[in-house]
Amino acid sequence: MFRLSTCCGIKSYGTPSLNSFKRPRRYESTALHFYQNKQLELYASREPKPMTLRQLVFYGRSMDEERLVKSANYVRTELPVRIAHRLRDLQKLPYIVVTQEGIAKVYELYWSAFEKFRKYPPITNIKENEAFCEFLGGLLDEHATVIPNLSLGMTLSSPYLPPDDLDSFMRRMLVSRISRRVLAQHHIALSEIYAGKHQHWDSSDPTVGIIATGLNVKASIEKCANLLRNQSLEIENSDGNSEAPVEVVVEGDVEMRFSYIREHLEYIVFELLKNSMRATRSKHAGSATLPPITATIAAGDNAVGMRISDQGGGLLTLQSQVQNPSDLFSFSHIRNGARMEHSRLLSLRTASSYSRGVWATVNEQVESWKRSSDPEKEAGVGKHTRMGIGLPMSNIFATYFGGSLELKSLDGYGTDAYVRLPKLGTNLEAVNF
Repeated sequence: MFRLSTCCGIKSYGTPSLNSFKRPRRYESTALHFYQNKQLELYASREPKPMTLRQLVFYGRSMDEERLVKSANYVRTELPVRIAHRLRDLQKLPYIVVTQEGIAKVYELYWSAFEKFRKYPPITNIKENEAFCEFLGGLLDEHATVIPNLSLGMTLSSPYLPPDDLDSFMRRMLVSRISRRVLAQHHIALSEIYAGKHQHWDSSDPTVGIIATGLNVKASIEKCANLLRNQSLEIENSDGNSEAPVEVVVEGDVEMRFSYIREHLEYIVFELLKNSMRATRSKHAGSATLPPITATIAAGDNAVGMRISDQGGGLLTLQSQVQNPSDLFSFSHIRNGARMEHSRLLSLRTASSYSRGVWATVNEQVESWKRSSDPEKEAGVGKHTRMGIGLPMSNIFATYFGGSLELKSLDGYGTDAYVRLPKLGTNLEAVNF
């Protein structure tokens, strides 16, 4: 249950000055009194039934009505168990954390989803499955604000939690969120394919649900580079001219294809390239030409490797905020001092109240560029907004299936980002749904 601690009973872990921004608002969740609910106890006592991507691909390749109905009922019964475990995690937080702005909102969203899933009747035919898919889609939209709300609440809670505890909690919450969305989106995609509806993935690449079984790594890198090349990243040349484009050179095993979730891979690549381009433009401001970014692909027996190298000066300029490159993945202000910057808190706060929320995808960022920039920037989700979730989410996506993401800085010269992703379907999978 909730630990009803008072503010004076909580140890402060390096509390920074909060004079630079408004005093955080705290919310008493109307759902908090449900913490002794017997149904929650029942579902939280059950263990999740994980599925690897290999199983999802195998099951989805020969889809018929019986298998589709079975898939729907698996999602219907599995998701409330996983949500119940996350509600339990939220309830174990100190009370001062639970009442922080954003956390109570997440709790209420999770509680509402838990109740809706728990009461949803079994699916027995295709028509009922269509209604279930609409139900899933509605919940996915409704939970679009979870990432900014959770990030805001835990950032404001950073003075009251040890960094290891905070980062461990955030990892469990975000990994579980990815898992649930994978199951929901995969089932919706399988249902659309079975119904003969148009899918938004490139038809030249074979897919099973949301899983690209022949994902072209080089094509994904080039896609992200093209999307970013002429976009403003808030860096101007010293003479006031517009930002010069940064070219991306792809080398190595350029014919490499493997099974993976395209959305995950491209988010990681997009965020790494975006940071490299911003650093390169800043380091070489005023130059007529900029040094290219090199993306190297390496295909191993059991994993795919990528290295993204830039000449953006390294991470020296961030030493006042982080001691180690890995601290950039942390949600704690102890490890990453930028967490408590007023601009980031403002961006998180406005994004958490914006209807579109934050999905952590490339598409949402591209769509925001197509809309008027001023309203988006005001809302906290425009292209100039820096909420500080790009690298942490990239790390979560990279490590989700047992991969890794490492940053190596040669201060004064540039940064290398190393990504390793397992070839799904091997016995080295480390999937934690």
